[in-house]
Amino acid sequence: MKKSVIAITVAFTSIMMSCAQEKKVPQNVRNAFEKAHPNVKVSWDVEKEGYEAAFEINGKDASENYDFEGNKTASEIEISEKELPQNVLTYLTKEYPKSKVSETAKITDIQQAVTYEVELKIDGKKQDLLFNSSGEFIKIVGVE
Repeated sequence: MKKSVIAITVAFTSIMMSCAQEKKVPQNVRNAFEKAHPNVKVSWDVEKEGYEAAFEINGKDASENYDFEGNKTASEIEISEKELPQNVLTYLTKEYPKSKVSETAKITDIQQAVTYEVELKIDGKKQDLLFNSSGEFIKIVGVE
């Protein structure tokens, strides 16, 4: 019985926090997203530099970042490992032969510059590796 009460409490709290985040997103930002993606279900996160809209498009996870004025600053879409540039695959095989790729994404900024993100588990911690459009390693971010 205690477990059921705890589970219900956690679920309710999560829903309420999600609604609270949704209310913090200004109408101009929501309008910008809805204009680009009418009738798409979205969940919002408030971030340091603005807002992130997480949604699904054509069966793939995607997100878009907006500044405080409602201007889109970047978009990210899930891609398969096979869609990564060959240089990325070569780098991963050479530098992290025992690590398994858990997620891959293509990020496009406002200037249309493309960056690839690869999530790996390195020494037991999830880490994101960033690569430029040519597949050259940039840096490791997002250490968990």
